[in-house]
Amino acid sequence: MFVGRQNELKKLNVLYGNGNFECVVIHGRLRMGKTSLIREFIKDKRAIYFTAQETSSRENLHYLANCVEKFAYDNGVQLPEINSYEGLFECVFGLARSERVALVIDDYEFLTVAHRGISDLIRNFIDMRSAGSHLMLIVCGSYESLMERETLSYESPFHGRRTAQIQLLPFTFFETKRYYSSFSPFDIAVIYGVTGGIPRYLEIMDPNLPIESNIKWAFFDTSSFLLEEPSNILRREVRDPAYYNAVLRAIAAGCTKNSDIAAAVGLETSACTAYLKNLNALGLVGKHTPVTEKAGKKTVYEIEDSMFRFWYRFVPDNLSLIQSGNTNRIWRNVAQEIPDFMSQVFEDICRQWVELRNNADRLPVKFADVGRWWGIDPLRKTDMAIPIVAYLDDGHALFGDCVWSDTPVGVDVLVSLEDRSRLFRYPNRYLFLFSRAGFTEECAAMAHRMGANLVMFE
Repeated sequence: MFVGRQNELKKLNVLYGNGNFECVVIHGRLRMGKTSLIREFIKDKRAIYFTAQETSSRENLHYLANCVEKFAYDNGVQLPEINSYEGLFECVFGLARSERVALVIDDYEFLTVAHRGISDLIRNFIDMRSAGSHLMLIVCGSYESLMERETLSYESPFHGRRTAQIQLLPFTFFETKRYYSSFSPFDIAVIYGVTGGIPRYLEIMDPNLPIESNIKWAFFDTSSFLLEEPSNILRREVRDPAYYNAVLRAIAAGCTKNSDIAAAVGLETSACTAYLKNLNALGLVGKHTPVTEKAGKKTVYEIEDSMFRFWYRFVPDNLSLIQSGNTNRIWRNVAQEIPDFMSQVFEDICRQWVELRNNADRLPVKFADVGRWWGIDPLRKTDMAIPIVAYLDDGHALFGDCVWSDTPVGVDVLVSLEDRSRLFRYPNRYLFLFSRAGFTEECAAMAHRMGANLVMFE
């Protein structure tokens, strides 16, 4: 069943429908559902679909030529023998001379490794043959660094030739809910947290099993699908995964500043900066600054992908127990820490809720930006944080707090949020308090008097 990606599918259909030459780059990390999107898109269209292989240039040419020849044969066209990439693209552009044809090259990174000059060759054909052509060329790949170099960067052969690019990102929590209507909202939130909203990881979660069993068999068994996934991703994307792994472990252990991460790993700060930059480009590490401020001393680094966050928090320290089959013992320890892990996930979910409402004009005003804030309380001289802050320069601001707890939220949390909001000089302040388990009667009464908004997770 194809779920989500409706905006991306609509964009592809619009591009296909205009009949003009199109060169579309689809990229995104491994397991994002790029191939599923493409297959859904071409299922009712005149399309040639080819998946490049980790093999030689000659074999890839052979496989691609077979795909082109089969398409031509099915459409009653006799092609000359194809024995070069130049001849192949001559045939493809010829097939699209009078009718709309889509050519999809999936796992494009393998083709570029096998045939170093393929991107330049395609560029030359686009320059010579795209005018008046009805070809829709789609190149798709998972190696983000290689796709950047070959198709997306200013220096790439595709610069000025691609007509669209689509990056597939993880599903939001609200998109994830469409997968598992049979799970409780609590279980869906936990599934979202441990999978990071990655489509392929969501697929392995069984709605017929309790959440405990899903997590144990996904992470803490020697045959678990996700047991070695972060290591495999790093090996695919970077040259020296050992240092990247060490950087991620340092962040998972609580280091958030560049200097602290570098010290924990044993790197020079400049070298650590390069590793963090690459991890940020891969979507694994986020670089964050308080929403009301510019990048500076308050910049912190966090593991952005919550599956990676979960994995680095719980898997490495339990590897010996995993190898010895002590899954139940691991779970007893992990279960105690799930609420703490979910606190950050719940903050992410609540920010998504605010962003959705803001985009739909369902908040008191349309805010310019949504994020979070941290800093020093100038009166108490203590660290202070607000999980959700949205603001407008004309004096409007939204402040939100999020509580992932088994018990209803009391008055003290609302009072604290109101107190923290006064650190900012916005005359129009809107308070939003989010809770997994509801609110006490006293909290609800105070919120009513203050005009604060209470949002129950469900």
